[in-house]
Amino acid sequence: MINEIRGRKLKLLKSSSEISKRVSELGKHITRDYRDKDPVLIGILKGGFIFLADLVRHIDFNTEIDFVRASSYREGMVPGDVELTADVTTPLEGRHVLLVEDMLDTGVTLGFLKEHILSKKPASCRICAFLDKKERREIEIEADYVGFDIGNGFVVGYGTDWGEMGRNLPGVYVLE
Repeated sequence: MINEIRGRKLKLLKSSSEISKRVSELGKHITRDYRDKDPVLIGILKGGFIFLADLVRHIDFNTEIDFVRASSYREGMVPGDVELTADVTTPLEGRHVLLVEDMLDTGVTLGFLKEHILSKKPASCRICAFLDKKERREIEIEADYVGFDIGNGFVVGYGTDWGEMGRNLPGVYVLE
């Protein structure tokens, strides 16, 4: 088992069994809320893909899946700038949309993506975030469904990364 990344030790924050239980609960909640709404679940790449893959297996109705990707960390970008690097291909007008994200922290990227999706005139657009770091919020945005509220430490695992490392960890870990 990986116990460090680039020389930094990992401390377990959420175990794979805790994650599995919570993702199942979220799937049941989403099933109740969206059963007859024909939603499109949009995974936010890269971090959201593992959470989305597990989540959809706990949703008990047919659903369509698409992906979107944005970056705020490219060379030469000013903090706060967000660039869309891959857009959805599914027509969204009149559809119910659920954005699925690994972590909601500052809210800048997710706020940008939500506005982008709303420009496509969906019937509704809600957010499901695996992790929520409310302390770091820079803009007013909240998730409608949250896996876990966490503090301000730097975390990796279950899709979240540090320099593209650690996404494959089955739990969520704080870098010490």
